[in-house]
Amino acid sequence: MSQTDEKTIDQLNEEADIAADYLEGLLDIVDYEGDIEMGVRNNRPVVQIVADDDTDIKHLIGRKGEVVDALQQLTRLAVQQKTGERSHLIIDVDGYLKRKRQRLKDMALDAIDEVRETGEPVSLDPMNSFERKIIHDVVRDEGLKSRSHGEEPHRYVTVYRKASETAADVDADVADDVDEVEE
Repeated sequence: MSQTDEKTIDQLNEEADIAADYLEGLLDIVDYEGDIEMGVRNNRPVVQIVADDDTDIKHLIGRKGEVVDALQQLTRLAVQQKTGERSHLIIDVDGYLKRKRQRLKDMALDAIDEVRETGEPVSLDPMNSFERKIIHDVVRDEGLKSRSHGEEPHRYVTVYRKASETAADVDADVADDVDEVEE
């Protein structure tokens, strides 16, 4: 299946089922209590691990999301092993991604306010492609421009007033970050 072919809802649900089984096995191994919720959002399978008592589950998030990122990569590999297809599965633990998205949106809005007040570009700290994509989306929605700079893992976003940059430059940077998120 090429990258341009969209998967059917049945294929996405199958990926979520495989991922849920894999994650349930991992939870059993580490003896953590957690419920698995599955769904499909934005043409991607999503699996969430939730628990009433989040003491143990917090260990599955890790420092700055490192553990949940690793879980996502391992689970994607498990799905690919079963289906023969690369998966763009999203794993969330205890609402971590939702909170992270909100923090990033707030960070972007703070940078936008500063650019509007000073007229000067604002550069943010280095972040991964998922984080940069969220920043680019918020900046675009607010009518300003943003651009990614640097090399991984030190790639960062700078927010500009519209006149500072052409739309083609911003679109190219956002496309780069989207491509990196999908990998």
